[in-house]
Amino acid sequence: MKKIKYPASKDWPKLLRRPSQPVEEIEQTVKEIFSEVRTKKDVALKKYTNLFDGVELETLQVSKSVLKSAKTGIDPSLAAAIHTAKENIIKFHEVQRSGALSVETMPGVNCWQIKRPIQKVGLYIPGGSAPLFSTVLMLAVPAMLAGCEEIVLCTPPGSGGQVDPAILYTADLCGIEKVYTIGGIQAIAALTFGTETIPAVYKIFGPGNQFVTAAKQYATKFGLAIDMPAGPSELLVFADDSARPDFIAADLLSQAEHGPDSQVILVSTSEEMLDEVAREVDLQMAVLPRKEIATKAIENSKLILVENSEIALQLINDYGPEHFIVNSRDEGFFIDNIQNAGSVFVGPYSPESAGDYASGTNHTLPTNGYARQYSGVTLDSFLKSISFQQISCDGLKSLGPVVEIMAEAEGLQAHRNAVSIRLKQIAKNE
Repeated sequence: MKKIKYPASKDWPKLLRRPSQPVEEIEQTVKEIFSEVRTKKDVALKKYTNLFDGVELETLQVSKSVLKSAKTGIDPSLAAAIHTAKENIIKFHEVQRSGALSVETMPGVNCWQIKRPIQKVGLYIPGGSAPLFSTVLMLAVPAMLAGCEEIVLCTPPGSGGQVDPAILYTADLCGIEKVYTIGGIQAIAALTFGTETIPAVYKIFGPGNQFVTAAKQYATKFGLAIDMPAGPSELLVFADDSARPDFIAADLLSQAEHGPDSQVILVSTSEEMLDEVAREVDLQMAVLPRKEIATKAIENSKLILVENSEIALQLINDYGPEHFIVNSRDEGFFIDNIQNAGSVFVGPYSPESAGDYASGTNHTLPTNGYARQYSGVTLDSFLKSISFQQISCDGLKSLGPVVEIMAEAEGLQAHRNAVSIRLKQIAKNE
């Protein structure tokens, strides 16, 4: 990991730049695949699955019998762990419910708001080298709680053409019946346009690599909504000299092993802490099964020495990390003042892994600095608010002249007339 001492604020944007491929190159690939999926549908999906995943698929949908039998393919202790995680995620998202809001803005003018579920949602679950069954929980649980009518799950096939049993078991546990063995850009295109097999949806959820992120953003050009830009994983840790270097190193590596395009950053007011963590990273990484992946991610990562906590906070808010861990004597300062972060982990015994799996918070979070303007997935992500108003005769008598004056000022005579015709009728009736 590269160590940088006391960087000037003008150098922060370059220093904190995320590793990524040229956007133009990715966008061109996305456009080509979207175009072909739109016209050739399932044929295109099978073609690109063979090209990118090396798998020839006969059918795209996972049968109900395979879903139901997935439990036999996983260890009972894993099944129990998934159950516990699910219950915690339910608890955290259940308390996010809010009832209808109602207010009389002036006598006779009643306004209220009601939340309704998004009817059709698509869940993208990354697979490949690390099948993320935990993401099924993070997306399916709030979708079910929200009451979404149609939930479509897409996940790439493994080398044998099958979906990891833990993903299937978790999907079945969450009541999802529409599971498709398709991943990458082609999965996002299928959810956007629909094919002979896969239904189109209204909103797409789920993390992914740079290609999936670009595909989700491209899907918005066709009337789709997405949860957020959620690409390669990232973690920023602030640790002063009270932290344990081995804990910090373990946290950094937990994100580095996600993929070679992941980024981890340690910010500290102690140079000794930076050096000790660097040594621990080397020691712990040497025995990781995913050492090769973690090593590439660590090459994109930084150790940053700053003068004090105030400067550290400014840098962190500028970066807007997906995950932020704070190990400091003055943790309250960071809790009270952090503005831009997807999810925050406070204290030495709050590893980021807990949020990834089972504490209850959602791990689908904005990356690439989007934490400055996006939230992570919540129950509300699967709901939309509809506003209502009902105005009585007396209410319109009070409100109507206000609307008439404003419509007149904007030059919208028909708007004024819609009020005036009613006021004349009210006056006539009286």
